[in-house]
Amino acid sequence: MFHVKQIKKDMIEEQIKKDIRNVPNFPLPGIQFKDITSVLSHPEYLKWIQQETVKHYADYGITKVVGLESRGFMMGPAIAIDLNAGFAPIRKPGKLPWNTVSVTYNKEYGEDRIEIHKDSLSKEDVVLLHDDLLATGGTMEAAIKLVKQLGVTKIYTSFIIELDELKGRELLKDIEVFSLIHF
Repeated sequence: MFHVKQIKKDMIEEQIKKDIRNVPNFPLPGIQFKDITSVLSHPEYLKWIQQETVKHYADYGITKVVGLESRGFMMGPAIAIDLNAGFAPIRKPGKLPWNTVSVTYNKEYGEDRIEIHKDSLSKEDVVLLHDDLLATGGTMEAAIKLVKQLGVTKIYTSFIIELDELKGRELLKDIEVFSLIHF
């Protein structure tokens, strides 16, 4: 028999799945983009995403939530507030105004680079890296390398969506992966 809270959770997950917009050929031909902006327009979905992520990480001692550009910025600060943690952005080159460290990596459709401020994290921090989507894992793998450059050793990851067939979780190896919605 299902618990009432489990039924509500299953219902909201299914509704969110239906509301995620598929955009063909974006940003390049052959890419099927999962657009979460249609989900973010619903306050009950925002609240659910935030609460479920916070509930999962409540006892981990998270001191910083790091959001990946750009959709990791949308929920990252709200999650940080409820975890009583700070927030730091990882951005594309030239977007951060202070001294940065960077890493270059390969994506499904080319090479890219991400940066973080040198002073945004310390080796004592317990970091939750947050992004909207886990696909092949390349961007998150790069973010993990970037955070490790700053001496951080306790790292966790969270995603709104995981595309299971792309096996991005396997690339992240020893890092815990938490995803709310699976396709």
